[in-house]
Amino acid sequence: MKKPLILGISGASGLIYSVRILKFLLEANYTVDIVASKATYLVWQAEEKIKMPLEPDLQVQFWRSQVGVPKAGQLKCHRWTDIGASIASGSFRTLGMIIIPCSMNTIAKLSSGLSLDLLERVADVQLKEGRPLVVVPRETPLSLIHLRNLVTLAEVGVKIVPAIPAWYHKPQTIEDLVDFVIVRVLDQLNIDCPLINRWEGHSDIK
Repeated sequence: MKKPLILGISGASGLIYSVRILKFLLEANYTVDIVASKATYLVWQAEEKIKMPLEPDLQVQFWRSQVGVPKAGQLKCHRWTDIGASIASGSFRTLGMIIIPCSMNTIAKLSSGLSLDLLERVADVQLKEGRPLVVVPRETPLSLIHLRNLVTLAEVGVKIVPAIPAWYHKPQTIEDLVDFVIVRVLDQLNIDCPLINRWEGHSDIK
């Protein structure tokens, strides 16, 4: 069995990114551990008019329903308050962690070494263990404080993949734009994701 990949979800706009990346990972038969911050529950209700359940077992059903993958892969969910969870320990081996979307509040705490909930604790564990950590910040415009916090994380090896789509792959839908970001995120973990056509160069312009 593959080592689990931890999917962190913070209270930033853009939960479609979480849905799309989880859909791919489960369909590709990955083992995924999800931890969502407290604010994520509020954002889900505001953006989607849907209540995300608190109980981990019900959350598993919720996420599988959202992504439309009822059986493939392995999925486990954790409460943001459960700092005694398996994923909170450095002895729990993982492929790494992705926080998508990642709020500036979460960025600030990680850059300061704070871990007040399970999401932040797990991210801190990836850093101290030297495991991959990828964050997908979703904010605009960025203040100087935001930029300095991102630089601090980059300096310790965090991969920063802003939620910025491209157009060279000829997107036709919102999902196409989202999938471009998903592919670039997974590239940071050497996970090949064939959701888009990659750039192959172009003929000389005449």
